[in-house]
Amino acid sequence: MSTDTGRVADAPSDNWVYRLLPPWLWPYAQLARWDRPIGWQLLMWPCWWSTMLAANAQTLSGPLQPGLVIGHLLLFMIGAVAMRGAGCTYNDLVDHDIDMQVARTRSRPLPSGRVSRTQAKIFMVVQALVGLVVLLQFNLFAIVLGICSLAVVAIYPFAKRFTDWPQFFLGLAFSWGALMGWAGAFGSLSAAAIVLYAGAVLWTIGYDTLYAHQDKEDDALIGVRSTARLFGERTKAWLTGIYAGTILLLASAFWLAGAPWLAFAGLVAAGLMLAWQIAVVDIDDGDQCLALFKSNNRVGLAIFLGLCAGVGANVI
Repeated sequence: MSTDTGRVADAPSDNWVYRLLPPWLWPYAQLARWDRPIGWQLLMWPCWWSTMLAANAQTLSGPLQPGLVIGHLLLFMIGAVAMRGAGCTYNDLVDHDIDMQVARTRSRPLPSGRVSRTQAKIFMVVQALVGLVVLLQFNLFAIVLGICSLAVVAIYPFAKRFTDWPQFFLGLAFSWGALMGWAGAFGSLSAAAIVLYAGAVLWTIGYDTLYAHQDKEDDALIGVRSTARLFGERTKAWLTGIYAGTILLLASAFWLAGAPWLAFAGLVAAGLMLAWQIAVVDIDDGDQCLALFKSNNRVGLAIFLGLCAGVGANVI
């Protein structure tokens, strides 16, 4: 799709952004990726898993406060939208020159010239302030923990320049919510939250490897590194190990938190979805890789619903 339409090449043209917002706001919505909700959804799921895992643990020691749990879920959703938007804007500022050389990204607001770097920086700060307001609603431990995540977020856009594992750094940043939900509930961390975080990191490496296969030809030409290029024809084997590790670590976290068997049902469903991704993926079909990447939203939902069922089983 040409840049003079005000759209970007890899965003759906029927999105609400283009139906409801005035055209002058489109570039900012594109910087924040509001027209591609999969990003904030994948950022949100570890937060929601952690919140509900903590709720499972809380039901074992006393009465649950449903209002507080729901409030935390809403805060994490708002925070995920705001911080994913700020992170994407920051990433686009860092990758301005690279995006101009990649077919899929050169129609984005910065390389196409529809937004200046100054405008993008101001927009990034505004989104980050929204995220800060959300963060300040939690306890002091969670606030400090959330601020610590900024170090990883700052490094990630540069990782593709110095390592074949930029997806690992994305995982460290995108999975931070797996610590935050537990911290928000207890004001501390435990082994269950840390193991959940490790599992979420592996999940992120897996799904972002699928995403990176869209750009591997352009990446090879301009020297951008990724696990897609590193794994190459061995991607299925690597994904098998990565996704198996994801399920094993998440199951361990559930066990450490005392989650009942119903919670594990969601993990079984998620494992079957991940196995299906591995079975059908064609790493040379960019459209299919994108569709499989997006299907991880259903994986996150299945795990969350399992944890919700676990809370229900414990309360009953």
